[in-house]
Order: sequence, then structure tokens, then C-alpha cells
Amino acid sequence: MKISQKKREKISEQILATLFAVSPKSLFTSQIAQEVARDEEFIKNLLLDLKKKNFVLEIKKNSKGISYLRRLRWRLSEEVYNFYKSQQIN
Repeated sequence: MKISQKKREKISEQILATLFAVSPKSLFTSQIAQEVARDEEFIKNLLLDLKKKNFVLEIKKNSKGISYLRRLRWRLSEEVYNFYKSQQIN
């Protein structure tokens, strides 16, 4: 089953909103998939698309500088974070 581009964009918006809610903390792909109730591979595909557009940043190392072998963490890019923050009603 193929998901329309419009629905992919809506899910991508949910991903960005989820990352904004926990910012500056970063989340693993599996945590994001759980939050938006979608398959991990599908979410990873969307995250890679968002990375190409410079909306999210991929974190490949843990806090001790050791590379993850099979996992990735994600956080919002600075520009996207500032945009979301400016859209918030104080």
C-alpha cells in the first residue's frame, strides 16, 4: 500500500513536532516511531528525507563519543527549532 505525498508530509510534520517537544534532547528512531504510531522503517525513510532538506540532524555517536552500530538519534536543526519556537504563542 502506498501512502500519498500529502499524508507523508503530515506524518513528517508530526515527527518535527515530536522532536520540538523534547528539544534539545534527541530521540532514537524507534522512540519517534512509537510517538507517531508508525513503522520504524517508514519513519527512518521520512527522517532521511527530512535530513536531506536540512530539517533534522542525525546523531551517530553517544555522549562518550562511541559510534552507534545499529541505531541513530535525531534532533531538529537549529533553523527549524528557531522557526517552531517563533511560531509558539507565549
